[in-house]
Amino acid sequence: MSLTTRAVWTAFVATLIAVAAYVGETPLAAFCAVLAVVVAFGWPVLLGLPSRPGASVVIGVGGVGAVAAITFTRGEPFLRELPAVVALSILLAFVSELLRTDGRERLLESVSGVVAGTLVVASVAGWVASGRTSGGTGLVITGALALAVGSAVVVLPISGWIGAFVTVGVAAGAGAGAGALVPGMDVVAGALLGLAVGVLVASLHVLFDRLRALRKLPAALAALVLPVTVTGILVYVVGRVLVG
Repeated sequence: MSLTTRAVWTAFVATLIAVAAYVGETPLAAFCAVLAVVVAFGWPVLLGLPSRPGASVVIGVGGVGAVAAITFTRGEPFLRELPAVVALSILLAFVSELLRTDGRERLLESVSGVVAGTLVVASVAGWVASGRTSGGTGLVITGALALAVGSAVVVLPISGWIGAFVTVGVAAGAGAGAGALVPGMDVVAGALLGLAVGVLVASLHVLFDRLRALRKLPAALAALVLPVTVTGILVYVVGRVLVG
């Protein structure tokens, strides 16, 4: 899958996050759970982990469990159950390694890859937590729109540091514009949120763009969804600091 195709689909998925948040908490949580499953399916291929079925199961359980825990948590802070979910997922990663029958080759790489994947998919629950906060719908929409615009800018024929600065600047501008229009947000908060999202998008682009594993469909799907999942927790943290 080419860079252009992945960038367009990432922008589309980010837009769907905004739409789901506008519709309601339940559609947003359901969509986030689907994204966690997509990443769980492709993450072992993206990193070339040795035990792919077991890794996908552990990562998927961690991501869906994180979304479910935050969805059913009553009262703030909505992330208070997330550490327990992550801890249980890490424990499940070790159990999965014990069940391997292939000699447990590349054990350290397998465990660290699964734990990293669990943290990535658990981050998607930040969208759900953001949407449940007071005025959180506007926060989610602003972050998602900044992510969509920043992801789309990646396809421009601008490489190196200039391309990264353009991505960050455009995402910040999109966040400022959304912040000016969306209820419960303001221009400054939107711009700072867009700035943070832009830095994340540019960093992930540099990190994954040249991996050979992206030639495989599961890995490409995980890579295009990855910015959306990771941005979830970023939006929640920045939103709590700037919006309250």
